[in-house]
Amino acid sequence: MRVSRSTAAVITVAVTTLALGACGSGGDAVDASPTCPGGTIRFGVEPFEDPAKLTPAFQVVGEALSEKLNCPVEVTVVDNYSAEVLAMRNGQLELGVFGPLGYVFASQEADARPLASFGTADGVLSTYTAGVWVPKDSDIQSIEDLRGRSLALSEPGSTSGDALPRMALRDSGMQDSDVSITYAGGHPEALLALANGKVDAAEINSQQLATSTGEGQFDTSQFRQVWASDPIPNDPITVAGGTSEEFQKAVADALLDLPADAVAEAGALLDVEPAGQLLPVDKSTYQPLFDLATTLGLTSEDAG
Repeated sequence: MRVSRSTAAVITVAVTTLALGACGSGGDAVDASPTCPGGTIRFGVEPFEDPAKLTPAFQVVGEALSEKLNCPVEVTVVDNYSAEVLAMRNGQLELGVFGPLGYVFASQEADARPLASFGTADGVLSTYTAGVWVPKDSDIQSIEDLRGRSLALSEPGSTSGDALPRMALRDSGMQDSDVSITYAGGHPEALLALANGKVDAAEINSQQLATSTGEGQFDTSQFRQVWASDPIPNDPITVAGGTSEEFQKAVADALLDLPADAVAEAGALLDVEPAGQLLPVDKSTYQPLFDLATTLGLTSEDAG
């Protein structure tokens, strides 16, 4: 489940359990090494969920990673996407988790390089889908029928909650102006706009759908899905391109060797249940998102 970035706070957690014992002794500063630059690995997480949930989940990942690399890992839930890109570009983050479309701009502006993403228990790279839903008794049967109707989207720059639905409109021969688009402020808010009868249709991605139906907040029997996107690869864990090749390889090897239980809590926040181990990804995994940004003329300002 993803929440609006504007509601997120900044939380920083230094993950030193196990790591300090492995990297230093007696309270002495940890010596920098090729796999422990600056004596600490700084790991940023984009606030796609409530920081109160993200922090402990990624702290577990950080602890496991620190043990593999013999280096403390400092996990930071950043204030927003832009802050994370700026920090990586300025050499203040070695690692970062970005949303799929956010990664596109992080790649272009901060040379973020994807290493791993969340796998399912059967060893398949996890994905999610964008969707457009309408009331069960609506006369809207397809995306083409949205012309002249109202549509709630999540927030500007969201992969599934903005860019992909707008691309679907383009593919159907429409422009944004042919539909009355409202940005609800997040995926939960878009769903509620539809459930409360405030719009004719709304984007509801598969992650939000799973969360809301599981919590009894959305009755699918009263609504219909009229469009779904192709599968979207889940959020990548990236490394700053300015780090050494030795460091990048060591982190990639460590991430792919983490046990499934070390990433399960973080994976669950992306509706990967049951989660398996992290799986390798590279730029080509997210090429459809690069193509999407080019087609829609999106820039980093659109991913705010």
